Amino acid sequence: MSSTANEDSYSYFEHDADVGVIGRGDTLERAFEAAARATFAIMTDIATVRQAESVPVEFEETDPELALVRWLNSLLGSAREHGMVFGHFRIERDGGHWRGSASGEKWRPELERGVEVKGATLTALSVRQLAGGWDARCVVDV
Repeated sequence: MSSTANEDSYSYFEHDADVGVIGRGDTLERAFEAAARATFAIMTDIATVRQAESVPVEFEETDPELALVRWLNSLLGSAREHGMVFGHFRIERDGGHWRGSASGEKWRPELERGVEVKGATLTALSVRQLAGGWDARCVVDV
C-alpha cells in the first residue's frame, strides 16, 4: 500500500507483530497528513471512504515527534468515538498549537475492513527534515 504520486506519500516498514507507518511531505504538516492516511489505510481502502462528515482535532504539543503520536491517537480516538473511518486529513500548526480535521463516514457494510489500528506508539518514533522534505514515522499497534 502506498499513496499516489501526485500527493505526499506514505509507506510502511516492518516491525514484529505491529506495523510501522511512514508519512512524507514537503512540509511537516503534509507528512503528518500522509502518516494519518497510512494509518487509516491499514483499516480500509481510504480511496472508497466518502467525505460525509468532518471531525475537528486540536491539541498543544511543542515536540514534533510527540505531536505525531498525539495527532494519530486523536484521530483514532475520534474515529472510535464516532463509529467512523477517515480518508482525508488536514492539519496546521502555530508554534505548539495544532489544529486539524479528518473527514470520512460511518462504517458501512460496503467498506472492506482491514486490520484494526489500536494506537500509535513511541516505538521507532522519528520526525525529521530531509533534503526532499519531511519524514514522520512510528509504529502503530494492531
